[in-house]
Amino acid sequence: MSYFAAAVVRDESGWTAAEVNLRGAVDVDGVADRLRDVDPGADLSLLFVEAEDEYLVILRLDEGEDLRVFGSDSAYAEETQLGALLVGDLKASVTGLEETEGPRATGSDPESEQPAADPEADPVGDADLLADLGVSGTKLIALCGHEGMLPADVTTETCTVLGCADEVEELREV
Repeated sequence: MSYFAAAVVRDESGWTAAEVNLRGAVDVDGVADRLRDVDPGADLSLLFVEAEDEYLVILRLDEGEDLRVFGSDSAYAEETQLGALLVGDLKASVTGLEETEGPRATGSDPESEQPAADPEADPVGDADLLADLGVSGTKLIALCGHEGMLPADVTTETCTVLGCADEVEELREV
Protein backbone atom coordinates (compact mmCIF):
# COMPACT_ATOMS: atom_id res chain seq x y z
CA MET A 1 0.00 0.00 0.00
CA SER A 2 1.38 3.40 -0.92
CA TYR A 3 1.36 6.31 1.49
CA PHE A 4 2.61 9.86 1.90
CA ALA A 5 3.78 10.90 5.37
CA ALA A 6 4.49 14.59 5.93
CA ALA A 7 5.73 15.94 9.23
CA VAL A 8 5.21 19.61 9.97
CA VAL A 9 6.92 21.03 13.00
CA ARG A 10 6.62 24.46 14.58
CA ASP A 11 9.12 26.28 16.71
CA GLU A 12 9.74 29.96 17.43
CA SER A 13 10.85 30.56 13.82
CA GLY A 14 7.70 29.07 12.23
CA TRP A 15 6.76 25.88 10.36
CA THR A 16 9.06 23.44 8.59
CA ALA A 17 8.13 20.21 6.85
CA ALA A 18 9.83 16.92 6.07
CA GLU A 19 8.75 13.66 4.53
CA VAL A 20 8.92 10.73 6.98
CA ASN A 21 9.61 7.12 6.03
CA LEU A 22 7.45 4.79 8.11
CA ARG A 23 8.77 1.52 6.70
CA GLY A 24 10.03 -0.77 9.43
CA ALA A 25 8.17 0.98 12.25
CA VAL A 26 6.86 -1.64 14.64
CA ASP A 27 4.35 0.39 16.65
CA VAL A 28 2.80 3.84 16.94
CA ASP A 29 5.44 4.84 19.50
CA GLY A 30 8.11 4.11 16.89
CA VAL A 31 6.27 6.37 14.47
CA ALA A 32 6.14 9.05 17.19
CA ASP A 33 9.93 8.66 17.61
CA ARG A 34 10.40 9.32 13.89
CA LEU A 35 8.22 12.42 14.22
CA ARG A 36 10.31 13.60 17.20
CA ASP A 37 13.48 13.07 15.16
CA VAL A 38 12.35 15.65 12.57
CA ASP A 39 12.99 18.42 15.14
CA PRO A 40 13.54 17.23 18.72
CA GLY A 41 13.13 20.77 20.08
CA ALA A 42 9.88 21.60 18.26
CA ASP A 43 7.03 23.12 20.24
CA LEU A 44 4.51 21.28 18.07
CA SER A 45 4.94 18.32 15.72
CA LEU A 46 2.26 16.96 13.41
CA LEU A 47 2.39 13.98 11.07
CA PHE A 48 -0.12 13.64 8.23
CA VAL A 49 -0.25 10.11 6.79
CA GLU A 50 -2.30 9.73 3.60
CA ALA A 51 -2.83 6.18 2.34
CA GLU A 52 -4.18 4.98 -1.01
CA ASP A 53 -6.28 8.11 -1.58
CA GLU A 54 -8.64 6.68 1.04
CA TYR A 55 -7.35 7.14 4.59
CA LEU A 56 -5.85 9.94 6.64
CA VAL A 57 -4.13 9.64 10.00
CA ILE A 58 -2.89 12.66 11.95
CA LEU A 59 -0.47 12.35 14.86
CA ARG A 60 0.35 15.22 17.21
CA LEU A 61 3.13 15.76 19.73
CA ASP A 62 3.36 18.83 21.94
CA GLU A 63 6.98 19.51 22.94
CA GLY A 64 7.77 15.90 22.00
CA GLU A 65 5.27 14.44 24.47
CA ASP A 66 1.61 13.46 24.80
CA LEU A 67 0.97 11.61 21.54
CA ARG A 68 -2.53 12.18 20.17
CA VAL A 69 -3.86 10.35 17.10
CA PHE A 70 -6.85 10.75 14.77
CA GLY A 71 -7.81 8.36 11.97
CA SER A 72 -10.37 9.13 9.27
CA ASP A 73 -11.70 5.56 9.24
CA SER A 74 -11.14 2.52 11.46
CA ALA A 75 -11.26 0.31 8.34
CA TYR A 76 -7.65 1.35 7.66
CA ALA A 77 -6.56 -0.79 10.62
CA GLU A 78 -8.26 -3.82 9.12
CA GLU A 79 -6.85 -3.39 5.62
CA THR A 80 -3.12 -2.84 6.08
CA GLN A 81 -0.27 -3.43 8.46
CA LEU A 82 0.52 0.31 8.55
CA GLY A 83 -3.13 1.07 9.31
CA ALA A 84 -3.13 -1.45 12.16
CA LEU A 85 0.07 0.10 13.49
CA LEU A 86 -1.30 3.67 13.38
CA VAL A 87 -4.96 3.28 14.38
CA GLY A 88 -5.40 -0.35 15.45
CA ASP A 89 -5.31 0.45 19.17
CA LEU A 90 -7.74 3.38 18.99
CA LYS A 91 -11.27 3.24 20.29
CA ALA A 92 -14.02 2.64 17.75
CA SER A 93 -15.31 6.19 18.02
CA VAL A 94 -13.82 9.66 18.17
CA THR A 95 -13.15 11.40 21.46
CA GLY A 96 -13.26 15.02 22.49
CA LEU A 97 -16.40 16.01 20.60
CA GLU A 98 -18.67 17.13 23.42
CA GLU A 99 -20.09 19.86 21.16
CA THR A 100 -21.27 17.36 18.54
CA GLU A 101 -24.86 17.30 19.76
CA GLY A 102 -27.43 18.72 17.37
CA PRO A 103 -27.87 19.14 13.62
CA ARG A 104 -24.84 21.39 12.97
CA ALA A 105 -22.42 18.70 14.08
CA THR A 106 -23.98 16.02 11.89
CA GLY A 107 -24.24 18.23 8.85
CA SER A 108 -28.00 17.81 8.50
CA ASP A 109 -28.73 21.53 9.00
CA PRO A 110 -29.05 23.00 5.48
CA GLU A 111 -27.62 26.33 6.69
CA SER A 112 -24.59 24.64 8.22
CA GLU A 113 -21.17 25.51 6.81
CA GLN A 114 -20.05 21.97 7.56
CA PRO A 115 -20.50 19.36 4.81
CA ALA A 116 -22.26 16.16 5.81
CA ALA A 117 -19.87 13.44 6.92
CA ASP A 118 -19.72 10.11 5.11
CA PRO A 119 -22.01 7.76 7.07
CA GLU A 120 -19.86 4.78 6.05
CA ALA A 121 -16.68 6.18 7.63
CA ASP A 122 -15.84 5.36 11.23
CA PRO A 123 -13.38 8.01 12.44
CA VAL A 124 -11.30 7.01 15.45
CA GLY A 125 -9.11 8.71 18.01
CA ASP A 126 -8.95 12.33 19.06
CA ALA A 127 -10.75 14.42 16.45
CA ASP A 128 -10.11 17.59 18.47
CA LEU A 129 -6.32 17.27 18.29
CA LEU A 130 -6.16 20.39 16.08
CA ALA A 131 -8.99 22.38 17.72
CA ASP A 132 -6.63 24.82 19.45
CA LEU A 133 -5.03 25.49 16.05
CA GLY A 134 -8.30 26.40 14.32
CA VAL A 135 -9.61 23.06 13.03
CA SER A 136 -12.35 21.72 15.29
CA GLY A 137 -13.04 18.02 15.56
CA THR A 138 -16.38 18.54 13.88
CA LYS A 139 -14.73 20.30 10.94
CA LEU A 140 -12.01 17.63 10.66
CA ILE A 141 -14.55 14.80 10.58
CA ALA A 142 -16.68 16.69 8.06
CA LEU A 143 -13.67 17.25 5.80
CA CYS A 144 -12.71 13.58 5.98
CA GLY A 145 -16.24 12.46 5.15
CA HIS A 146 -17.06 15.01 2.47
CA GLU A 147 -17.79 13.32 -0.86
CA GLY A 148 -14.96 13.80 -3.32
CA MET A 149 -12.39 14.89 -0.72
CA LEU A 150 -9.21 12.84 -0.87
CA PRO A 151 -6.86 12.63 2.12
CA ALA A 152 -4.49 15.00 0.29
CA ASP A 153 -7.33 17.53 0.02
CA VAL A 154 -8.06 17.25 3.74
CA THR A 155 -4.37 17.70 4.54
CA THR A 156 -4.21 20.77 2.30
CA GLU A 157 -7.36 22.31 3.79
CA THR A 158 -6.15 21.63 7.32
CA CYS A 159 -2.62 22.91 6.66
CA THR A 160 -4.03 26.06 5.06
CA VAL A 161 -5.79 26.87 8.34
CA LEU A 162 -2.63 26.01 10.30
CA GLY A 163 -0.43 28.14 8.03
CA CYS A 164 1.85 25.36 6.75
CA ALA A 165 0.22 24.38 3.44
CA ASP A 166 3.09 25.71 1.30
CA GLU A 167 5.62 23.61 3.21
CA VAL A 168 3.60 20.42 2.70
CA GLU A 169 2.95 21.15 -0.96
CA GLU A 170 6.69 21.57 -1.54
CA LEU A 171 7.17 18.01 -0.26
CA ARG A 172 4.61 16.71 -2.75
CA GLU A 173 6.47 18.33 -5.64
CA VAL A 174 9.78 16.61 -4.87
